[in-house]
Order: sequence, then structure tokens, then C-alpha cells
Amino acid sequence: MKAILALSDGTIFEGEHFGASGETSGEVVFNTSMTGYQEVLTDPSYKSQIVTMTYPLIGNYGCNDIDIESAKPQVEGFVVREYSSRHSNWRSSGSLDDYFKKHGVIGIQDIDTRALTRRLRVHGVMNGVLSTEDLLPESLVAKARAWPGLVGADLAGQVTCSGSYSWSDPGTALGEQPEAIPEPRFRVIAMDFGVKYNILRQLTRHGCEVQVVSAHTSADDILAANPDGIFLSNGPGDPEPVDYAVETIRQLVGKKPMFGICLGHQLLGLAFGGKSFKLKFGHRGANQPVKRLDTGQVEITSQNHGFCVDIESLPKSVEVTHINLNDQTLEGIRHTEYPIFSVQYHPEASPGPHDASYLFEKFTDLMKGA
Repeated sequence: MKAILALSDGTIFEGEHFGASGETSGEVVFNTSMTGYQEVLTDPSYKSQIVTMTYPLIGNYGCNDIDIESAKPQVEGFVVREYSSRHSNWRSSGSLDDYFKKHGVIGIQDIDTRALTRRLRVHGVMNGVLSTEDLLPESLVAKARAWPGLVGADLAGQVTCSGSYSWSDPGTALGEQPEAIPEPRFRVIAMDFGVKYNILRQLTRHGCEVQVVSAHTSADDILAANPDGIFLSNGPGDPEPVDYAVETIRQLVGKKPMFGICLGHQLLGLAFGGKSFKLKFGHRGANQPVKRLDTGQVEITSQNHGFCVDIESLPKSVEVTHINLNDQTLEGIRHTEYPIFSVQYHPEASPGPHDASYLFEKFTDLMKGA
């Protein structure tokens, strides 16, 4: 079946459809990871986005019920150079095509993803429409231009949990035997702005008893639980509309040790008085170089974000700890007075390298010290 991807600048890509049929809108972005497409698909940080994979062959190892970061795919659509209809992996339980049909995700293949990626790098990410139904280019471009975009939209409120729940699964790394759950040493409240499962697994592996709460949970309710620490999760989109969470975080500053990742990092920066801005084409992939300023060490990191905190807007009480070596944007901060720190990238390595896994130990050390 024919499918068309139309961008808001009038560019048209014609290809072949796989997965579900229909029509979807979103911000068209690209991810440079070579593996881990199922983790990418289920990352809530991709809410309202049509994801293009730069690696040319996707679907060759199928899908399973283990390599997921949330209960269902979160992307609005999926763009690949070549979809492999034959999958082969001992862990596979089905094809990517079947997975998409089950969850209603539209895929398009056989387009020039290099040309699409270069266009997004030069002109910036842009709105798009992916359709197997309306095949009129002029109509699709008009729909893409009419789509409101991510700026000003509270996407965290759409992907957060509906109620509090506990997490105790440490997970199992590939090739490992299932791990016994370590004896919890710390009680952690995790504010869910679109949290990935592997972050919760890492917290559990580091001896944390994790209680996940909605993004709308008040500071009073969090403090009433008397946790040893507070974790601020990743999540999608623009941090500024999530003002209710910024106010909650502001009330929690100085009360408990805090650790933020991705959107949690951005919300913490806003709570400190900083400002955020939209990146031209964002950071999405598993090979982003980040410099750790206290040691000079360069970490290769996994990232997925389209907004960033402005370094110049931060107060003197906030110290910059990490910098992105590609564009010198902010990748990490810590408070000079309180036991609080955050990073823009994803240290839980799902998918990606393990260079930054020490940050979970840093969080437990802060709770131990407190």
C-alpha cells in the first residue's frame, strides 16, 4: 500500500506502508541509534512525534515483550529506509509489522531517509503528516501546516500515570540470569512525566524502593510520604507548559535529595529560575558526546530531547556540571547548597552506552549522606 509523508515546508516523500493504516500528525524528528528501535518506539518522550531512523535496516530482529520502555508505542508514526519483513532473533515474539498493527502505529518505508534527515538538520524539525488514506500532496501539506506543534503543549500531563504505583522489578540484562531484588535501603518518590521502565529498573537495582506518582501530585503529598529522595523523570515536549510541576519542584527544593533526568532536568532548571528554548533539530540517538566538567572525562550518552535549559539564565547557586560537545548546550547541573543534581541525557542506557550509570550511585550517596 502506498503511503505519503508530507512536511510543513511542502516537501513530499512517497513510500510503502507497513503496520497500521490511516493518518497521523506529529513533529518529524530523526534518531541516529543503530539498534534499539523497540525502546525508541515505546519511549514516552516521543509523544506527538513521527520518528525517522537513520540506520537503514529496521525490523530485522522483530519485537518482544521485554525491550519496552512503557506499556505501548508512544510515537505517532515511524519512518525507515527499509523494513525487514523477515525477523530473526531468539528473543523475538513477533514482527514489527504485527506490533504496529496491534497498537495502531503507521510505518512508511522505501523513502530516502538520508535526504529527510539532512533536510531536518538544515531547516530544523518540522510538522508533518503521514497518511495511507489521503494521498493528495497539497491536502497533506495543508494539514501539516495546520497542526499546532509541540511548543506550548503539556504532553507530560498526557503520558503521566493515572494513579500511584510501586515498582520493584530490577530487570535482567541480556545474557544475565534474573537478578534477586536487592534489599531496599532507600525510599524514593518518582514523579512521572513520562518515565521509562529502565530508569525504574536502575533505581531498584541500586537499592531503592520506588513509588511512582503522577506529575500532578502536590509537594505536600510527596513530603507526607517522607521519602529519602525524590526523582524527576524524563518526558516529552516543552517544559514551560508543565508549570504545575515546576511549582511543585520549587516547593520541594531543599527538603529532600533530588535527581532529575531529561524533562525532569529541564523542570528543575525552570524551578531554579532558568529559562528553556527549543533546539533546531534536537538530540536523539545513542552516541552524543558529553563532557563531565569536574573530571574532563567525555561520556558517550543516549539522548532524546528537543528543548534545552539556557545556561545564561541559571542563578549563581546552580553549577553547570556537563556540556554537550557537539553544540555546547547544557547537559547537567547541581545545586551548590542543596543535594540536588540533574542531567539532560539518559544514563539508564536503553538503548545506548553505560558511561553514565554512575549517576544512580551518586543519587544513593546523596540519600545516604542526608
